Amino acid sequence: MQQKISFSTYAIIGTMLFGMFFGAGNLIFPIQMGQLAGTNFWPALIGFLITAIGLPFMGILAFGLSGSNGLRHLAGRVHPLFGVVFAVALYLTIGPFFAIPRTATVPFVVGFEPYINPVHGSLYLGFFSFVFFAIVYYFSLNPAKVLDYIGKYLTPAFLVFLFILIVIAIIKPMGHFGKPTGDYSGLSFITGFKEGYNTMDALASLAFGIVVIQAIKGQGITNPKEIAKTTWKSGIIAMLLMMLIYGLITYIGASSVSAIETYDNGGLIFAAVAQHYFGSFGSILLAIIIVLACLKTSIGLITSCSKFFIDLFPKISYKLFVLILCLISFFIANFGLNNIVRYAVPVLMLLYPLAIVLIILTLFSSLFRHKQSVFVTTMFLTFCVSFFDGYSALVDSLPSASLSLFESIKLFYMDYLPFYDIGLGWILPALVGAFIGFLWSKSVKKTTVQ
Repeated sequence: MQQKISFSTYAIIGTMLFGMFFGAGNLIFPIQMGQLAGTNFWPALIGFLITAIGLPFMGILAFGLSGSNGLRHLAGRVHPLFGVVFAVALYLTIGPFFAIPRTATVPFVVGFEPYINPVHGSLYLGFFSFVFFAIVYYFSLNPAKVLDYIGKYLTPAFLVFLFILIVIAIIKPMGHFGKPTGDYSGLSFITGFKEGYNTMDALASLAFGIVVIQAIKGQGITNPKEIAKTTWKSGIIAMLLMMLIYGLITYIGASSVSAIETYDNGGLIFAAVAQHYFGSFGSILLAIIIVLACLKTSIGLITSCSKFFIDLFPKISYKLFVLILCLISFFIANFGLNNIVRYAVPVLMLLYPLAIVLIILTLFSSLFRHKQSVFVTTMFLTFCVSFFDGYSALVDSLPSASLSLFESIKLFYMDYLPFYDIGLGWILPALVGAFIGFLWSKSVKKTTVQ
């Protein structure tokens, strides 16, 4: 007899997914995009939603449908060694090197830094991040309770506080949309598309997969078909909620320029909006929103990363990994938000195309009968381009990293590779790689038959 799953089960898992995905970065990037896009609000938002919502949903769906028991297994379809290397790189990126430290620095910068003496900023950041990661460490020690912590408590609390700010901003709009600036003037869709990379959610979807599957099994759902069904239905709930909030936050940013002027980052924009509507109370409200958003995301990331590294190093306990990850994240967080964001971009430009292609190949692998040759050639040619996307972003932040050989290859790509100038040069090589891999599998099959 087939097990009947209630809507409340989908809703609980869906809100857990939303809570794990939606962190501080998901607040600060769309509001800044809104300010910069102005009257080009819609194309920018649509591009952003593709990478910030569409790709994460596809990632969760690929995980549920493939039956994979972890990112290492999923990426291992290319090659077992690639599975390990790619999974480690991804978990370090969304884990202790960039995403987790950002969960501590963003609430500090937005909710506290504007009101303290800059001379003592480093000291206060150290104290705040220590307390923050102490709380994260405590809640991450019992992974079986993550569904309760995030889905039942932290996410609803976060949504209540965020809803108050959004409703007031809609009822009393700050002004009209301003003129688009920078790349949003002529390339608003593509710029919004690449802005979605900063959320890291497509990468996180590959990492959170194991937590989602275990949460579903924890609800008593063990049939593979029912797990897949629960995955996509819960995913839809989470993504619809994210889409609604992204749209509203981007609207707030687009309509805010005439009232609060422009700022260098989304955190400061959010602070100014809260101050505009609520005065000093707005600062407290904003601090609560940001801390809750970051706390729940950090717990999800620490849990996922710890589970992954246990598979690689089974002799080390889960509790010790939680402690190690919290300590590394605490250390990196004290380099400051600007440095974390600056050096995350090159890594994201390298990994995102690989993650996108891996997700698409997994979803459509039945069309080429799951042939490894298609995975290998497609991922290899994608890497040949994404590597130089990451290199270019690194040189933008660190000009001394420039190498003449790499510059020559980059110029070659710019002259001959379609879409390279807008950051999508990997698309054609990926398609060519899939075609070559498919023909390769056919030729090998014929040779074997003969």
